[in-house]
Amino acid sequence: MYRYNEFDRAFLAERNEQFRQQVARRIDGSLTEEEFRPLRLMNGLYLQLHAYMLRVAIPYGTLNSAQMRQLAYIAEKFDKGYGHFTTRQNIQYNWPKLPDVPDILDALAEVQLHAIQTSGNTIRNVTADHFAGATQDEIADPRPVAELLRQWSTDHPEFQFLPRKFKFAVTGSPRDRAVTRAHDIGIRMIRNDQGEPGYEVLVGGGLGRTPMIGKVIRDFLPPEDLLPYVEAIVSVYNLLGRRDNKYKARIKITVHENGLEVFRDKVEARFAELKSRFSGVDQERLRDIEAQFAPPEFQISDVSAFDAAYQDNPSFRSWADTNLTPHKADGYAIVTVSLKKQGDTPGDATASQMRTLADLAQTYGHDELRISHEQNVILPHVHKSDLPDVYAALKQAGLATANVGLISDIIACPGMDYCALATARSIPVAQEIAKKFDSLKLEHDIGPLKLKISGCINACGHHHVGHIGILGLDRAGVENYQITLGGDGSETAEIGSRTGPGFAYDEITDAIERIVYAYLELRDSAEETFLMAYRRLGAEPFKAALYPENKGKSHAA
Repeated sequence: MYRYNEFDRAFLAERNEQFRQQVARRIDGSLTEEEFRPLRLMNGLYLQLHAYMLRVAIPYGTLNSAQMRQLAYIAEKFDKGYGHFTTRQNIQYNWPKLPDVPDILDALAEVQLHAIQTSGNTIRNVTADHFAGATQDEIADPRPVAELLRQWSTDHPEFQFLPRKFKFAVTGSPRDRAVTRAHDIGIRMIRNDQGEPGYEVLVGGGLGRTPMIGKVIRDFLPPEDLLPYVEAIVSVYNLLGRRDNKYKARIKITVHENGLEVFRDKVEARFAELKSRFSGVDQERLRDIEAQFAPPEFQISDVSAFDAAYQDNPSFRSWADTNLTPHKADGYAIVTVSLKKQGDTPGDATASQMRTLADLAQTYGHDELRISHEQNVILPHVHKSDLPDVYAALKQAGLATANVGLISDIIACPGMDYCALATARSIPVAQEIAKKFDSLKLEHDIGPLKLKISGCINACGHHHVGHIGILGLDRAGVENYQITLGGDGSETAEIGSRTGPGFAYDEITDAIERIVYAYLELRDSAEETFLMAYRRLGAEPFKAALYPENKGKSHAA
């Protein structure tokens, strides 16, 4: 992983000292909250429903054990003993006290972490495939590209006050685990017909109140053109993007209103201007970065301990079948640790659990951890012979839930329990749905099903790309939950379709149950997933199950 140089350390120390002085002026009254707001947002500090919230960047979701232990320390010393991992591969602390925030930032800097550009109308944390560098289907590890983008975008003088926030995602695999098509810019590492490496560049994706799937603006971009090309895109957006209406300020609206062809022509013209200004230093920098992402030295050893545990221990076998992914190295596996134990808050981890994960990474995982956009933690490189010991430690820490990719592996935003923007609760809905299907013992029979919940139209829970999506809204002071079906955040991305009228808080779990039972009756085999069945059958059979009182009537989509 990337290691800071002297410039990085000095830059971060100066930024933290600046913010320490700004906090002092806010506390002594020299700055009003209105004056302080843009300063705190530049350092990841929000004022939420009940308290300040600090969002810490975890670039492309990669951590080592020392960093995870420091996150645990911060949770215990400055918060309430836990942290919340987000869909942007970040961690949020929901209860920091303002006078403590500079000390938190200094503690983060000790392990090469920060909160810069995790908020505000700027380029946010660059995300990537959480299996990067480990998966069998990868063309190349996308994290060096993500790190190059991070360095280029941090404190970029032209892009600190964009029309709206801006998000990148990068994948090195044909299978899109980074949801690139729902980002302002998505970058897919590909090879052309001659086998040469390059990038497919997508633009104008995004969720929120106007969800859109990104469009291909360049089907093949040579590696040396990446930075000047994405700078051209952001530069054109910075000039064209609307600033009169924040709901129409994202690049997806800019592309939509101008048309892809017009937008592309402007980008290509700007790219032609910029390309000559890049002297190749960016590619030299990329090669230096790539050297820091060299794969670990994988060991060849006996896997009989794994085979024995798999044969003799049904609980271990269930966990292995659900939470392990094949690794590119023989004898290894990728471990996804679920932070979705049924009834718990999705994405939350206690300080004790973080330390367990750090210990496992250091002992068994080549000192690497990843945070997924699905709010789970990954041990990307674990030898199969060590998996029984890893499982035992996870079980003791309450982290061995065998539900990755199943209906209780729910993405949920903080909702009205924390967020000042939320119009409905998300966490309790996720908890109730997870407990319901756990009690029914149906999860493994249902199979892969991505359920995502947002507590407002901003869609931080990615409900638009859930196979089943739930959007909580306020209807005359009463929580109302709309359901969408058929969404998909993968390489076959689609925006889900609304089924019809919403449901009350005490009705939504039963509504989801009706949809799932309809799927179990309608699927043509156990191998047909929910999404496959929906695409084969369309929405009507599911609507009929969802609204039995209106069977035979159609509902507005």
